[in-house]
Amino acid sequence: MATSSVSAAANAATSGVTSPDTVSGGSQQTLTQNDFLQLLVAQMENQDPMDPQSDTDMAAQMAQFTSLTQSTAMSGSLSALQANSLIGSTVTVQTDSTGDTTSGVVTSVALGAASSDGTPQILINGTAYDLISVVSVTPTVTTPAATSQTSSSNQTSN
Repeated sequence: MATSSVSAAANAATSGVTSPDTVSGGSQQTLTQNDFLQLLVAQMENQDPMDPQSDTDMAAQMAQFTSLTQSTAMSGSLSALQANSLIGSTVTVQTDSTGDTTSGVVTSVALGAASSDGTPQILINGTAYDLISVVSVTPTVTTPAATSQTSSSNQTSN
């Protein structure tokens, strides 16, 4: 790994912006924990022995990455919570890039690799849609079940 590519990837990691040529593979758009550790090892291997990086700088980098990882996990949890809250609601989703939409009641939520980018998917009319495609939400109105009331005339008195 060349020092210039390590520097470019390290700069991308600290700025939060990556380009396809910054990360190995070309198609990956974010740095993973494994990428961060590889960068950290490469940075340690290629540092100037006469002016090594301080341990506090490395600890700060690790703390930043840990914070980023936790924020990403929290964002995923919030997306799942938001998707689950839509179950039973009538939603309108954008079905394609031309702006076509469809509506229906959300019957379930799928999490994980089924979606295009890892976001939760909602199931409407038998079709799964990414949560990001939701255009509007209308709560489904349910009518309360009829309840039988006991009147005072039906009670016996002593």
